[in-house]
Amino acid sequence: MTHASAFLRTLDERGFVHQITDAVALDAAALDPAGPLGPVTAYVGFDCTAPSLHVGNLVSIMMLRHLQNTGHRPIVLMGGGTTKVGDPSGKDEGRQLLDDAKITANKTSIRRIFERFLRFDGPNAAIMLDNDEWLSGLAYIPFLRDIGRHFSVNRMLTFDSVKLRLDREQPLSFLEFNYMILQAYDFLELSRRVGCSLQMGGSDQWGNIVNGTDLIRRVDGKAAFGLTTPLITTADGAKMGKTAAGAVWLHEDALPTYDYWQFWRNTHDADVGRFLRLFTDLELDEIAQLEALPGAEINAAKITLADAATTLCRGADAASASRATAESTFAGAIGDDLPTLAVAGPIALVDAVVGLGFAASRKEARRLIDQGGVRVDGAVPDGAEVAAGARISAGKKRHGVLVAG
Repeated sequence: MTHASAFLRTLDERGFVHQITDAVALDAAALDPAGPLGPVTAYVGFDCTAPSLHVGNLVSIMMLRHLQNTGHRPIVLMGGGTTKVGDPSGKDEGRQLLDDAKITANKTSIRRIFERFLRFDGPNAAIMLDNDEWLSGLAYIPFLRDIGRHFSVNRMLTFDSVKLRLDREQPLSFLEFNYMILQAYDFLELSRRVGCSLQMGGSDQWGNIVNGTDLIRRVDGKAAFGLTTPLITTADGAKMGKTAAGAVWLHEDALPTYDYWQFWRNTHDADVGRFLRLFTDLELDEIAQLEALPGAEINAAKITLADAATTLCRGADAASASRATAESTFAGAIGDDLPTLAVAGPIALVDAVVGLGFAASRKEARRLIDQGGVRVDGAVPDGAEVAAGARISAGKKRHGVLVAG
């Protein structure tokens, strides 16, 4: 459908929208941020399970950024309370529980990333809250009586976060089972405290979000909305942000900036346009031109993606330095200074290593790869195949490039 509000139109055109509880009503509410209804206040929750967020969290962060850029007010909800419980959504087993000191340290570390993507002063300034403020002080019996009575166990068992775990006959603790109730209560608290009317999150959060909209309607008689994003996967079906080397962390002290830049530079050809729309602020017309570049010219679009995504997360200077490092490392990569190997399509990495003369046999090439001695475009290879445009390194001094032929 065509959305009238700049907020929903932006999210839809850039590929963020999977489900909305009531798209027509939300579109109307978001139509005029300066009007009598004021801006829409929306939140995304982030549990404090590690000192850094990762690339998989970027979709939600970018949604908050677009919300603010279209005149509305974003809330970053730190899960100081819900981290003590553990979200079963998308998990095969219970999350390891952290003590209060570790949760506090993670929370402090995570907070700084949002200052790079959101404005915390001026008009429609972003708000940062912590659900530990209201969850840890709850009295059990009053909570069960006032909130718990609005939840049907029969219905809760049908939500994916619970159903998938039970279908696999994997244990689901009573502690985790309570998570969706606590998340719904978060939404109710935010509605009462700061007028929040929209919760956003990944598609695995749909059941939890709907519980919140229902609770607000039942208890306070107010309208509330939910919006989820599709699961973001790469062209080869892998979950976004997961590589052979592990998660792609947003913090510099968890992942060097050059590696972060290279992650985006190594994007699959088929993902370039989609990732430019999701993870940068580039205009859609410019993105359309970049993703239409033919053959090896698509590498220019990948560099633009790496520059733009790294600038948002690490700063313009860090992005420029990473690009300069890559250019100096691979200077002349498509000229006569480095060996080239002509390929008609994707080939096995072991064959590329042999073909470039970096190993005498496939066995030797495989051993070199397994020992971490091979890089593809400056990063640890995250797949068994490579294609034209890939830059292969063996050690620090041997470099080559695959060309179409």
